[in-house]
Amino acid sequence: MNWFNILETRASVLLVAFALAAVLSRKLLTSIIFLSALSMTAVAGFALLSAPDVAVTEAVIGSGLITFIFVVSIRNLGKAGEEL
Repeated sequence: MNWFNILETRASVLLVAFALAAVLSRKLLTSIIFLSALSMTAVAGFALLSAPDVAVTEAVIGSGLITFIFVVSIRNLGKAGEEL
């Protein structure tokens, strides 16, 4: 087993672990953090598979933009119950 297979296996295990942690988490913000970590692990996996364009796209959209949208949405959920 060479180093590439070891890195690939560790990335796969981390992907599954972060996905399960995001689904099983009780708090929404914690789930968002795990989803961001899942996305960054996917970036590493894409980089290992020699797909830099997909890795950059996943980093920008999956980890950056989607995390920002989720956090802003959760912040606004708390304000939705308040009267204007």
